[in-house]
Amino acid sequence: MTRNDETPLGLICAIPEERAALAGHFSGVEQEEVAGFVFTRGHLDGRAVVLVEAGIGKVNAAIVGTLLLHRFAVNGLLFSGVAGGLDPALAVGDVVIAERLIQHDYGALSDGRLKPYQPGVPPLPGFDDTHGYPLADGMAVRIAQALDGIALTPMPGVARAPTWRFGTVLTGDHFLNCAVTRQDLHARFQAQAVEMEGAALAQVAARFAVPLVVVRALSDLAGSDSHLDFPTFARNAAHNAAGIVRRLVGVL
Repeated sequence: MTRNDETPLGLICAIPEERAALAGHFSGVEQEEVAGFVFTRGHLDGRAVVLVEAGIGKVNAAIVGTLLLHRFAVNGLLFSGVAGGLDPALAVGDVVIAERLIQHDYGALSDGRLKPYQPGVPPLPGFDDTHGYPLADGMAVRIAQALDGIALTPMPGVARAPTWRFGTVLTGDHFLNCAVTRQDLHARFQAQAVEMEGAALAQVAARFAVPLVVVRALSDLAGSDSHLDFPTFARNAAHNAAGIVRRLVGVL
C-alpha cells in the first residue's frame, strides 16, 4: 500500500491513560460517535490520524478496528498502550513492539491445557494449528530506523533506564494477576508481554490486508503484584509507548 500523509492512519488506545499520553501532541478537528465510540479526526505530529479510545478487550478492539478501516478509510492501524510483562529479562517501563501477535485464549481445551489455533480455524484434530500474526514484511527495519537514538522516560523506583525491543505479544480477555500463569505463558510461547486487544486488531488487519503495529510499554509484570503495579505505573508507561508511537506515525 502506498503511503499518503493525507490518508489517515487509525490510532487506537484502550484506556484513558493511554489516550492522555498522546493528547498534548494531537490536534483534533472533528469528532464522530459511532456505536458509543468517539472517533476524532486530526493530526499527530503532522500525520493525519483518526484517534479512538476503544475500551478494554478483544471485542472492543475488533469493533473499532473494523470501523476505522471500513467507515473512516484509514490505511493502517497503530496501537499505543500498556501491557503486562512476561519475560523476566524485562522491567516496568520497557517497551515491546509486537513482531508476532497471538490470541492465547483461542483454541482447544483438553486435559487442562489449551492448545492454540489461529482464530477462525476450527480447533479440532486435523485442522492446521499454525497460529500468530507477524509484523508486515520490511516493517521491522523501518521501525528500527525510526527509533534510532530514542530515549525513554525512566520509571520511578526502577533501577535501570527503560529500553525497547521487538517481541511476541499475547492477547486474551483477562487481566493477568498470577505468577504461575505468567511463567507458563512465557515458557509456552516465549512471549515478552500480555495484553487484551492487539491480536484481535491483527485479525481485523489481516482481513483488510492493511499494516498493523502494536506498541506496548510494560505497566506491570503480570504476576501477583500486577494489580498494585498497574495503577502505579500505567500513566508513566503509557507515555513511553506514546513516545515510540510518535516516531512511528511516519512509518505506516
